[in-house]
Amino acid sequence: MGLVILEELPRIVIADGINGKAVTAGTMTVMHVNLDKGAIVPEHSHYHEQVVNVIEGELELTVDGEKFSLTAGKVMVLPPNIVHSGRAKTEVRVIDVFHPVREDFAGSDFGGYSQSDAD
Repeated sequence: MGLVILEELPRIVIADGINGKAVTAGTMTVMHVNLDKGAIVPEHSHYHEQVVNVIEGELELTVDGEKFSLTAGKVMVLPPNIVHSGRAKTEVRVIDVFHPVREDFAGSDFGGYSQSDAD
Protein backbone atom coordinates (compact mmCIF):
# COMPACT_ATOMS: atom_id res chain seq x y z
CA MET A 1 0.00 0.00 0.00
CA GLY A 2 1.24 3.48 -0.74
CA LEU A 3 0.22 6.99 -1.60
CA VAL A 4 0.21 7.85 -5.32
CA ILE A 5 0.06 11.46 -6.48
CA LEU A 6 -1.41 11.47 -9.99
CA GLU A 7 0.26 14.77 -10.92
CA GLU A 8 3.66 13.12 -10.38
CA LEU A 9 3.00 10.15 -12.68
CA PRO A 10 4.13 10.22 -16.33
CA ARG A 11 1.40 10.92 -18.87
CA ILE A 12 1.00 8.03 -21.30
CA VAL A 13 -0.13 8.81 -24.85
CA ILE A 14 -2.48 5.96 -25.71
CA ALA A 15 -3.71 7.14 -29.13
CA ASP A 16 -4.44 10.43 -30.89
CA GLY A 17 -6.49 12.51 -28.44
CA ILE A 18 -6.23 9.89 -25.66
CA ASN A 19 -3.84 10.05 -22.74
CA GLY A 20 -3.75 8.75 -19.21
CA LYS A 21 -1.87 7.98 -16.04
CA ALA A 22 -1.42 4.44 -14.73
CA VAL A 23 -1.50 3.40 -11.11
CA THR A 24 -0.11 -0.13 -10.87
CA ALA A 25 -0.71 -2.32 -7.81
CA GLY A 26 0.26 -5.93 -7.20
CA THR A 27 -2.54 -7.50 -9.26
CA MET A 28 -4.28 -4.63 -11.07
CA THR A 29 -3.79 -1.42 -12.99
CA VAL A 30 -6.03 1.64 -12.59
CA MET A 31 -5.87 4.05 -15.53
CA HIS A 32 -7.07 7.64 -15.29
CA VAL A 33 -7.84 8.43 -18.94
CA ASN A 34 -8.77 11.63 -20.77
CA LEU A 35 -10.25 11.50 -24.27
CA ASP A 36 -10.68 14.52 -26.52
CA LYS A 37 -14.01 14.89 -28.30
CA GLY A 38 -13.94 12.65 -31.38
CA ALA A 39 -11.02 10.52 -30.19
CA ILE A 40 -11.13 6.90 -31.33
CA VAL A 41 -10.13 3.83 -29.34
CA PRO A 42 -9.31 1.33 -32.10
CA GLU A 43 -10.91 -2.10 -32.07
CA HIS A 44 -8.80 -4.46 -29.95
CA SER A 45 -8.88 -7.17 -27.32
CA HIS A 46 -6.61 -8.20 -24.46
CA TYR A 47 -6.41 -10.95 -21.89
CA HIS A 48 -7.19 -8.50 -19.07
CA GLU A 49 -10.59 -8.14 -17.43
CA GLN A 50 -11.55 -4.45 -17.65
CA VAL A 51 -14.02 -2.26 -15.78
CA VAL A 52 -14.78 1.04 -17.58
CA ASN A 53 -16.02 3.82 -15.27
CA VAL A 54 -17.11 7.00 -17.07
CA ILE A 55 -16.65 10.00 -14.77
CA GLU A 56 -17.49 12.81 -17.22
CA GLY A 57 -18.73 13.06 -20.78
CA GLU A 58 -20.16 10.52 -23.20
CA LEU A 59 -18.27 7.51 -24.54
CA GLU A 60 -19.71 5.32 -27.27
CA LEU A 61 -18.33 1.87 -26.53
CA THR A 62 -18.73 -0.98 -29.00
CA VAL A 63 -18.43 -4.40 -27.38
CA ASP A 64 -18.52 -7.51 -29.53
CA GLY A 65 -20.37 -5.51 -32.22
CA GLU A 66 -22.98 -3.96 -29.89
CA LYS A 67 -22.94 -0.19 -29.24
CA PHE A 68 -23.42 1.29 -25.76
CA SER A 69 -23.60 4.93 -24.68
CA LEU A 70 -21.70 5.39 -21.43
CA THR A 71 -22.09 8.55 -19.35
CA ALA A 72 -21.26 9.41 -15.75
CA GLY A 73 -22.56 6.72 -13.45
CA LYS A 74 -22.55 3.99 -16.10
CA VAL A 75 -19.98 1.22 -15.79
CA MET A 76 -19.13 -1.47 -18.34
CA VAL A 77 -17.53 -4.74 -17.24
CA LEU A 78 -15.54 -6.36 -20.05
CA PRO A 79 -14.47 -9.98 -19.77
CA PRO A 80 -11.02 -11.02 -21.01
CA ASN A 81 -10.46 -11.38 -24.77
CA ILE A 82 -13.63 -9.55 -25.88
CA VAL A 83 -13.29 -7.29 -28.91
CA HIS A 84 -14.11 -3.67 -28.12
CA SER A 85 -13.58 -0.12 -29.38
CA GLY A 86 -14.73 3.37 -28.50
CA ARG A 87 -15.42 6.90 -29.64
CA ALA A 88 -15.56 10.00 -27.45
CA LYS A 89 -18.77 11.85 -28.32
CA THR A 90 -17.68 14.67 -25.99
CA GLU A 91 -14.58 15.27 -23.91
CA VAL A 92 -14.48 12.23 -21.63
CA ARG A 93 -12.84 11.26 -18.35
CA VAL A 94 -12.69 7.54 -17.58
CA ILE A 95 -11.23 5.42 -14.82
CA ASP A 96 -10.37 1.98 -16.21
CA VAL A 97 -9.50 -0.91 -13.91
CA PHE A 98 -7.59 -3.85 -15.38
CA HIS A 99 -6.82 -7.25 -13.89
CA PRO A 100 -4.16 -8.59 -14.06
CA VAL A 101 -1.64 -5.75 -14.27
CA ARG A 102 -1.29 -4.01 -17.66
CA GLU A 103 2.47 -4.37 -18.13
CA ASP A 104 2.20 -2.23 -21.30
CA PHE A 105 1.06 0.72 -19.15
CA ALA A 106 3.82 0.31 -16.56
CA GLY A 107 6.11 2.99 -18.04
CA SER A 108 5.60 6.27 -19.84
CA ASP A 109 5.09 4.65 -23.25
CA PHE A 110 2.30 2.58 -24.74
CA GLY A 111 3.12 0.25 -27.61
CA GLY A 112 -0.28 0.61 -29.23
CA TYR A 113 -3.45 -1.39 -29.73
CA SER A 114 -3.23 -4.88 -31.12
CA GLN A 115 -5.75 -7.60 -31.84
CA SER A 116 -3.00 -10.05 -30.91
CA ASP A 117 -3.09 -9.01 -27.23
CA ALA A 118 -5.61 -11.82 -26.74
CA ASP A 119 -3.15 -14.45 -27.98
